[in-house]
Amino acid sequence: MAQIITLGTGNAFTTPSRYWSGILLEGKYLLDCPPTALPHLKRLGVQPQQVEAVFISHFHGDHFAGFPFLVLEYAYLSPRQSDLYVVVPPGGARFLEAFIEQMYPGLSSNDAGYRRIYVEARPGRRQEAAGLPFWSVPMEHARGKLRAFGYRLELPDLTLAYSGDAEWSPALLELARGADVLVVDCTYPVRGPEHMGLEDVMHLRAALPQNVLLALTHLGDDAIAPYGLANTMALRDLETYEFRRMRSGS
Repeated sequence: MAQIITLGTGNAFTTPSRYWSGILLEGKYLLDCPPTALPHLKRLGVQPQQVEAVFISHFHGDHFAGFPFLVLEYAYLSPRQSDLYVVVPPGGARFLEAFIEQMYPGLSSNDAGYRRIYVEARPGRRQEAAGLPFWSVPMEHARGKLRAFGYRLELPDLTLAYSGDAEWSPALLELARGADVLVVDCTYPVRGPEHMGLEDVMHLRAALPQNVLLALTHLGDDAIAPYGLANTMALRDLETYEFRRMRSGS
């Protein structure tokens, strides 16, 4: 059994009931760090020091702009002693540290009593962050503008894959290989540019084993619902979900 808490399930524009997308896995792994990550952790009663690793899928603001506020919190309000692992696209360490410095000059060099250990995504190989094994898979998103990655995380009792932002491509099938749950972009009610739509999710559902649960996020329309799709659900903001490993054929 593994737990995820949704810090937000909306896209870059948000809606009245959906904030920017982000997930807290097992109370200590952040999948993306949206602008509202820190206040939502506090709202849910999660101590910021509990976070052991942050996985940044790509550098669009709704997926990483909350990170400097987390660093600021550690510097002044919630001191931490343990290292913080940050998984980023290649070149992301320099980019993110420069962004912290632009937001709060001097903060990136602040001796806060812990290290930020950056782990650059290396597709095709098993990696670890804070003791958690993971794989990264390049996603099709904003082609030619930036690099985007999905991550497959190997927990003791569950394998969870997270697409970040992605349009339909065979890479999603690679990302979901061996996963029990795939948290996947579903921005549009039908289909659209640079992101998945419900029609794409239908195609993905048909291509995957039925025991793989599809959990939809980055939703751009509150009316999106996967009616009629087996083992598929739309996530909601600030909710706690528990998933268990589904054996093949069950």
